[in-house]
Amino acid sequence: MTATAIDLQPAPPTTTTGRWKPVSLAVFAAAWGGNEFTPLLVMYRQDGALSAVAVDGLLFTYVLGIVPALLVGGPLSDRFGRRPLMLPAPIFAALGSLLLALGPDSLTLLSLGRVASGVALGLSMAVGGTWIAEISHREGVGVAVGARRAAMSLTAGFGIGAGLAGVLAQWGPWPTVTPYAVNIALAAGALTLLTACPETRAPSSSPGRLIDDLKIRGITNRRFLFVVLPIAPWVFGACASAYAIIPALMTMHTSGAPIAFASLCCVLGLAAGFGIQSVGRRIDNPAGVRGPALALVILATGMALAAAAASALTIWLSLAAAAVLGCGYGMAMISGLLEVQRIAGPNNLAGLTAVFYGATYLGFAVPAVLAWISETYLAVTYPMMFGFGVVAALVCLVIVVIAHRVDRRA
Repeated sequence: MTATAIDLQPAPPTTTTGRWKPVSLAVFAAAWGGNEFTPLLVMYRQDGALSAVAVDGLLFTYVLGIVPALLVGGPLSDRFGRRPLMLPAPIFAALGSLLLALGPDSLTLLSLGRVASGVALGLSMAVGGTWIAEISHREGVGVAVGARRAAMSLTAGFGIGAGLAGVLAQWGPWPTVTPYAVNIALAAGALTLLTACPETRAPSSSPGRLIDDLKIRGITNRRFLFVVLPIAPWVFGACASAYAIIPALMTMHTSGAPIAFASLCCVLGLAAGFGIQSVGRRIDNPAGVRGPALALVILATGMALAAAAASALTIWLSLAAAAVLGCGYGMAMISGLLEVQRIAGPNNLAGLTAVFYGATYLGFAVPAVLAWISETYLAVTYPMMFGFGVVAALVCLVIVVIAHRVDRRA
C-alpha cells in the first residue's frame, strides 16, 4: 500500500538482520490507532451523546492529520533524516488513543484524538515505509521485499486493530477505554524499540530552501488528473461504505452484537482488498487502462450490492456488499499506485504518491455526507444514495476510458 522513493546508494555491508522490525511495529501501531475507531462508530451512535452526522464526521476528521503529515513528512525526512520524523509517530498514536479514551461524550476530545491518530498514520506512511525499505536494502534483500514488509505492516495494523477493538468494545470491560488502552501500550513499546534503529538518511549538509523540497511535480499531468484522481476517492469511499454505513444500517438486525458485526465488516473488507492487491499487478496493463477500469466496475457492483443490502437489511447480503466493496478498494488502491509510478520520476514519486493518498482519504467524508442528506432530505433513502453511487462509478469509468484513449492518441 506504499510507494515511496527509496535511496539505493551503496551502503556499508552489515551482518545484522531484523533491524527493520521496530519500524514495522511503529507503523503497525499507527495503522492500528488509525482504524481502531471505525468499528466503534456503532457504539458512539448507540450512546446518543452525538448525532449520526457528528459521529460519521469523526471518521473523516483524522484526514486533517493524515494529509499534512503525508505531504511534509517525506520531504522533511529527506532533509533531517528518518528517525527524527518517525519517532513522533508512536507518540501521536498513543496521544490519539488517550484523547479518544478520555472523551467518549466530547466531540472536541474525539476530534483532537482523531487528528492525532491521523498525524501518526501520515508520518508512518510517508516516512516509515521508506525507512523499512532502506533498512531492508542494507540487510541485503531486494526493494520489493522491503516494500512488501511496509505494506504488510500497514495492512496488519488496519485489520487487527479494527478486529480486536470491535471485540473488546462488544464483550470486554470498559468498552470506551479498553480498545484504546491496548494501542497506547503497543505504541509505547514501539517507541522504546524505535530509538535503536539505524538511521539510513543522513541530514543534508546543504539543504537549500524548504519550500523547494515541498513542491510536487506531476500534479497537472493529464493522465494523473483524468485517470488517477477519478478513482482515488473511491478507495476509502468504498471502505467507509463497507464498514461504517452498512453496519450502522444493520444495528437492529445483528443479533445483539452490532459492534462485533461492524468489526467483521471491517476485517472482511480489508481482507478482500488485501487479497485482490496480491493479484492486481498481474491484472493491470501498463499499455492500457485495465486496472482502473476493473476497479470501477467492481466498485459499481459493490454499490449495487450495498443498495440491495440497505433495502433488505440482511446479514449475508451486507457481508457480500462489504466483501465486494473491499475488492473495489484494493483494486483501486493498487491500480492508482501503479499509475502514479508510471507517471512520476524518481525525484517526485514520493510527493505524487502522497497527493494520491491524500485524495484517497477524501472518501472518508462519504458517511458524513450521506448521513447529512438522510437527515436533511427525509425522502432520500440509503438505497437511493447507493444507487447514485453506481451511476457515479460508471461516470468515472467513462472518464477514465476516454482520457486513456485521448492520451494514447496524443
